[in-house]
Amino acid sequence: MTDETDPSDIPTSRMLSWARNSAIYRLERRMMTEKQLFDAITRKAREKYEDISAGQLKAVADFAVKFAYDNKLLDDGAYAEISTRSAVRGGKSKRAIAQKLAAKGVASDKVEAALGEADDLYAATIFARKRAFGPFRRVELDDKRKAKEMSAFARNGFSFEIGRKVFDMSVEDAEEVIFSGRL
Repeated sequence: MTDETDPSDIPTSRMLSWARNSAIYRLERRMMTEKQLFDAITRKAREKYEDISAGQLKAVADFAVKFAYDNKLLDDGAYAEISTRSAVRGGKSKRAIAQKLAAKGVASDKVEAALGEADDLYAATIFARKRAFGPFRRVELDDKRKAKEMSAFARNGFSFEIGRKVFDMSVEDAEEVIFSGRL
């Protein structure tokens, strides 16, 4: 017998019903990627059904993901766009956003499409405002402070040029960038 015809690899109707309900419950609470839903269903099914086989586990998780796609509850492209807009408004760089989305299992083409609209200058200006860097600095600038600010931009994924541009802005220019970047 092959693995496909092995009766122990076919999930029971109770397992499939649980997978459907679990997918609905999870996706009602928060938006997830396909990978996140698959991993969550797999993990919970392993906890719930002690004697579940690897084939059943995969079939149950695949069923939940297919159910979510069929009912338009799951859309990695929309997830990437929403996460990108939110992260840019929070001062995250394109590079940091791309790494986070890749870790969550979003395909690279969907990540690139979502990042197409992102503006690193706007995000870096928001970052500077949150951290009181560059034009929003409240203390006197010395070499140590300058190095700290520039390294913070670099650690957060902004290029040297973007960091330097924000660092050298006036408060009025920075506020204009923030105002023009808002939707």
